[in-house]
Amino acid sequence: MLMNTHEARLEALRKELLARDLDGFVIPISDEHMSEYVGLYAQRLAWLTGFGGSAGTAVVLQDKAAIFVDGRYTLQVRDQVDGRFWSYESVPQTSPAKWLGEHAHEGAKIGFDPWLHGKPWAVAAEKALKERGAVLVPVSGNPIDTIWGDQPAPSPAVAEVHTLANAGEPSEAKRAAVAEWLAEKKLDAAVITALDSIAWLLNIRGTDVERTPVALSFVIAHADGTAELFIAEEKITPEVQAHLGNAVTIRSREAFVPGLEGLKGKKVAVDPERAVQAVFGALAGAGAEIVELRDPTVLPKAIKNPIEQAGHRAAQSRDGGAVSRFLHWLSLEAPKGEVTEITAAEALHQFRRDCGDLRDLSFDTISGAGPNGAVVHYRVSEETNRTLEPSSVYLVDSGGQYPDGTTDITRTVWVGPGEPSAEVKDRFTRVLKGHIALARVVFPRGTAGSQLDVLARYHLWQAGVDYAHGTGHGVGSYLSVHEGPQRIAKSAGGQAGTDQELLAGMFLSNEPGYYKTGEFGIRIENLVLVEPRTIPGAEGDYLGFETLTHVPIERALVDCSLLTRDEVEWWNSYHARVLEIVGPQLEGAAREWLEAQCAPL
Repeated sequence: MLMNTHEARLEALRKELLARDLDGFVIPISDEHMSEYVGLYAQRLAWLTGFGGSAGTAVVLQDKAAIFVDGRYTLQVRDQVDGRFWSYESVPQTSPAKWLGEHAHEGAKIGFDPWLHGKPWAVAAEKALKERGAVLVPVSGNPIDTIWGDQPAPSPAVAEVHTLANAGEPSEAKRAAVAEWLAEKKLDAAVITALDSIAWLLNIRGTDVERTPVALSFVIAHADGTAELFIAEEKITPEVQAHLGNAVTIRSREAFVPGLEGLKGKKVAVDPERAVQAVFGALAGAGAEIVELRDPTVLPKAIKNPIEQAGHRAAQSRDGGAVSRFLHWLSLEAPKGEVTEITAAEALHQFRRDCGDLRDLSFDTISGAGPNGAVVHYRVSEETNRTLEPSSVYLVDSGGQYPDGTTDITRTVWVGPGEPSAEVKDRFTRVLKGHIALARVVFPRGTAGSQLDVLARYHLWQAGVDYAHGTGHGVGSYLSVHEGPQRIAKSAGGQAGTDQELLAGMFLSNEPGYYKTGEFGIRIENLVLVEPRTIPGAEGDYLGFETLTHVPIERALVDCSLLTRDEVEWWNSYHARVLEIVGPQLEGAAREWLEAQCAPL
């Protein structure tokens, strides 16, 4: 059968499931490391359904199929996935486990790949199916891989050393800290499977996953400060070998399960949020004592050291210059009516290349003109590509991966000529007011991101509107653009990270928005650093945010009558800083444009 249509692929999967005596199968966007962004070989959901988002799950039964996405992808999933064959389900209103509990028939055998799902998911699904009289069955060999004839192989790219000049702390010190943590908890080892955790712990990077500089690998860290790195041996260059030293034993990736089985009788820490069910199964089968704890690298990785902070500021300065040049170019070219979403994204990418040492984008650029801007995580394609029409709103969310920092910025632009409508200016200004409120907040130590989220939404709520995504996510240091555990978001639904205390040294985004389906989208995003704040007479320790991103915010969309004196003061101070940092990088007409954009309100 030709696999050139998603309908044919769905039919082929159902035949494969019948051959395996399975009544259904669950397909997440995931890999063996529970990554957000996965390699091409692991894009099973996209291959099966056509959905191109970065978060989602599908469930296939013999008589029905469903795809599950959150509010970021409500519009996108309908554009990309054929509703004749798939029902669209919204998370967290429902979940794959809940849906299975309602739709699997009694006695059904529902397959899942234990290398792609976490233990909490498996437990929830097993419980829901048991109540239905059905069972969850781990498969050996993913059935998608059986029918995906031209499935790409995992990346063969070599690993790279992340130098001390950018890391700020040697791997030996990081491993010693993990060893100390293990000793304190009377544990023998920790299994570390998250790719960014491994990259941070060993001060290595790679190019195995687009947009995230990591190398496919696993680590077992021991209480004596040594570690075992399970990785394809061809990825290890002499430089990386010398960097890792004798305390890190390099073993093949295929040796990982035997390595887990070798922990028989040991007390082993495993993170249930970051390790797949197969890891728990291998350890339990070998007779290890599993202790479920957060990956010991997660919090230290999130608290950036002074070298990482300085590197990020440097990267942000260069990136700010690149984005400012792009916005100047856009101000000249877009009103002509010939710039498209794709050509705009390509131009922005080139401006970033020109600024120096760009290794990759930090995610696929969200380039949304008019109604496409209302698709929160829109991904432009040849089929959806729109022209930036004169007298319209354009949203661009983008970022770069540099050896000294990871950037992420969103700007919403008015494409002239003409004046924005009163509605557009009202919504933009309310988003701006929320952004400013979060940028200016001072809060006591112990505050979680969920306690600050309302500041960004307050002015939107007063108008009876909201946005269906979080307000802020953590950001890595030449690592994942979405990094935990910190987050600024509503706490409803038990969203991960919303109860995490914000600590000095953490990077976060500040990105409230508003989206009118079929018309336009608005988002203003800067990155911020949690920093100590000195307050005369303060009773306790207080923190605030240093804004790290410096690029002009669209003046034409601001309704100044809605701004308070303090908000205008913030705007003017912010743009004076933009001019100070970015101004020396621009010349001629671009510099004149920047000065005009940064003039006081």
